[in-house]
Amino acid sequence: MIAAAIILTGIGTYAMRAFFIFALARYTFPPLMLRALEYVAPTVMAALVISMMTNTRGELTASWAEALGLVAAAVVAKFTGNHIFALLAGMGTFWVIRWII
Repeated sequence: MIAAAIILTGIGTYAMRAFFIFALARYTFPPLMLRALEYVAPTVMAALVISMMTNTRGELTASWAEALGLVAAAVVAKFTGNHIFALLAGMGTFWVIRWII
């Protein structure tokens, strides 16, 4: 039952993404829209980080492990410009610090 749910979710996710790729393949986006799309990944990352580090009242609840992981990810992102490397550095730092503490 769980395997069927996972498979159906995967098929549904693929179908939703593929629909827009196939439906919009023959159109070209305006340059302004392409420039705006460059900011989607950093915006999503910022939203995830802020929601992880605050509670429902907006108060900061992050520990040292989260804060140092965020700093590591920010430094790697600044120097490499690669989101995957930034994610790996941040999560690696977080896990190592949580293991030490």
